[in-house]
Amino acid sequence: MNAIADKTVPIYEKIVVKPQAVHIGAEISGVDLSAPLDATTIAEIRAALLQWKVVFFRDQPLSHAQHVAFGKQFGDLTVGHPVFGYEPGHPEIYSVGRDRFKNRFNGPRLVRPWTGWHTDVTAAINPPAASILRGVTIPQYGGDTQWTNLVAAYQGLSPALRAFVDTLQGEHRFTPPEGNRATQDFVNKVAATPLVSHHPLVRLHPETGEKALYVSPGFLKNIVGLHPRESEQLLALLFEHVVRPEYTVRFKWEEGSLAFWDNRSTAHLAPVDIYDTDFERQLYRITLVGDVPVGPDGKQSVSIEGEPVVAHSIE
Repeated sequence: MNAIADKTVPIYEKIVVKPQAVHIGAEISGVDLSAPLDATTIAEIRAALLQWKVVFFRDQPLSHAQHVAFGKQFGDLTVGHPVFGYEPGHPEIYSVGRDRFKNRFNGPRLVRPWTGWHTDVTAAINPPAASILRGVTIPQYGGDTQWTNLVAAYQGLSPALRAFVDTLQGEHRFTPPEGNRATQDFVNKVAATPLVSHHPLVRLHPETGEKALYVSPGFLKNIVGLHPRESEQLLALLFEHVVRPEYTVRFKWEEGSLAFWDNRSTAHLAPVDIYDTDFERQLYRITLVGDVPVGPDGKQSVSIEGEPVVAHSIE
């Protein structure tokens, strides 16, 4: 059984925590995110996040400034996106609009069960520690986001396979998904800010000590040291494994909803169903500066190309 299911539910004084699935996801209520939070509330939200990997808030119609202020209570914020920039006038905010991929890809996708699943910016040597996504314009239906618990996925492997993947590293790089024809704009932006890193296939969570199967289908391209066919087959097995439904939670957005997820122990899937509609969908994301992953053997990730993602600063 996953360790999360065995944990004693903490007693919260300032917030109400309602789990959404057995292994991942909880909704938090009883708090106003538009105002500064006291130390106890911050600690309780952090504890819920560490336990449930992604937490959700409803009825929080925040402005850009309030969104940024909320995030800063949990750590330093990065620039909106290290490759694609930020929302004009708000350097910490990245726009997640319905049609944001139109200027990146102009070809068909090679679709597999894990297509689209990813952990944010794992091509960087220090991927974001967490992400906070805010819903502003939401379709009446459709456009849900899903998350999976990479700690539960690791625990779901056989002991023999866990022992093997504990020893491996994967190469993460920022490239178009396989089968896509990238636009010249995409190619130019990736060339201007290349990001390639070797991360442990299993990462130790820096706060909980848990082992997470650190595989990001959108960024992880091959396993270091394995022959191409070996790497391809093992990655297919692991990618398929981490998106098994029992490890996941699905969130139905509303205007004013927020999702706050631990980027060190989850992967997520943006919706594609809305591309078959004329529905408008606009969300905004901020990310917290992360640390360099460490594997079970104590070895850190290695940067192959590109600079670390650091806190945004006004020059």
